[in-house]
Amino acid sequence: MTSEPTSHLTLGNVALQQIQVTFDGGRIVSDAGLLTVRALEKPLRIIADLAERLPDPRSPKYIQHSKEAILTQEVYQILAGYPDFNDAQTLRDDPLFKILANVSPDGPTPLACGSTLARFDYAFTRRQAELPPEERPAILEMGDAQCQRLHILNDYLVDLFIRTRLSPPSEIILDGDCTDDPTHGQQTLSGYHGYYRQHQYYPLLVYEGHTGFPLAAWLRPGTVHGSCGAVDILKAIVQKLRAAWPEVRICVRSDNGLAVPELYQFCEAEHLPYAFGYATNAVLQRATATAFEGLQTYYAFYGHREPHVQRFEEIGDYQADSWDRPRRIVAKLEITPQGSQRRFVVTNREESPEAVYRDFYVQRGAVPEQPIGEMKNGLQADRLSACGFRANAFRLLVHTLAYAIVVLFREALASVPELAKATVSSLRTRLWKIGAVLHTSARRIWVRVSETWPCAELWGRVVAAVQGWVASRREGVVAGASACGSRLM
Repeated sequence: MTSEPTSHLTLGNVALQQIQVTFDGGRIVSDAGLLTVRALEKPLRIIADLAERLPDPRSPKYIQHSKEAILTQEVYQILAGYPDFNDAQTLRDDPLFKILANVSPDGPTPLACGSTLARFDYAFTRRQAELPPEERPAILEMGDAQCQRLHILNDYLVDLFIRTRLSPPSEIILDGDCTDDPTHGQQTLSGYHGYYRQHQYYPLLVYEGHTGFPLAAWLRPGTVHGSCGAVDILKAIVQKLRAAWPEVRICVRSDNGLAVPELYQFCEAEHLPYAFGYATNAVLQRATATAFEGLQTYYAFYGHREPHVQRFEEIGDYQADSWDRPRRIVAKLEITPQGSQRRFVVTNREESPEAVYRDFYVQRGAVPEQPIGEMKNGLQADRLSACGFRANAFRLLVHTLAYAIVVLFREALASVPELAKATVSSLRTRLWKIGAVLHTSARRIWVRVSETWPCAELWGRVVAAVQGWVASRREGVVAGASACGSRLM
């Protein structure tokens, strides 16, 4: 005996009114606000142009989902807060995500499943599947595609930054930083890091200091030095930026993880002003001892009126054993109720010690610290669960591309002050996570949002701002676009 399907549920009463839940509400979606992001990304062909560049070793006879469709699905899942491939099993039939991927919500074809997304990240192909793995020529093609993708996507981040500027910037700051990425299980090239006390990867990320736009994201083994590969990464970025804007001033800054002679020599050879945090040692402690004693004396007399006191000093002739010549060291001496500290920066900038430290170096608290926090906390960029190293490296870059779209989206919202500096979590909560009913006809698709939703006026301003920003990028002559070979339309 079979029971009839339940048409409604009764949950209780509110005063004299009975609460019932029915199942005839139509097609309801929960992420309707992502359509505003798609209104920015699609006309500029951000994902489409990248898909055209990526190699695809998959056999054509087995392909059901294009590169563009898979990348679009991955990026918008990340933006919506569904970073895992397992989430694709549910979302592949979601009508809104079909629309975002340029697929008809009424069509019978679902989006890619989690296994398909994973195979794409691995550049997997079924060619010569009947042969043993060691005899398949396609294995070499897969490996080559995996390596090419990492270089292509990193190059594309710089190209995207160039072609979305309306005019050449007067100054570009390259903010580099390393971050820990915990791993779980036997993931390739995962290693135990003594400082973080965990098994991890150790990616190097580079952002533009004024805008926070990501310019590079390279996954690295968990036990490498913080500066591993930094010279090659910065060199590639500098070459592309100068090819587009020969007169632009490019500066470099980072913490002491990148403070190695190879980086100093590279910046000096390329005429790049730099400031790197530098670890303390006995020589620097002795060189600042007199100044620090004077600061302690001042604090003993006036500390009750000035609980936080600082002093900036310069050491112009410091030369470590591994250096080829002396370099300038800026020191910040500080005493607070919590204690005292001395911090050092190695630099070739000519400003006063206070200006170098306060006006340039410590600004990296906004970039790259905040972008890294947003990528890890807002976009879950540290959820790299593939077994293969290159698959994880590609996945990190997809998260980075999603963050680049977020940065451009916030730039477009400059006229909407309450969202222009919003974090990813705030954008998702206030704007993207909107419940709506989806309707379709032969001629159009429309989304109906509740009239009680309090932010209807805000959403209207967002759409107008995005459309105006996109129009300015599509109609204007974007500096450097010809140099990077990218299209805007």
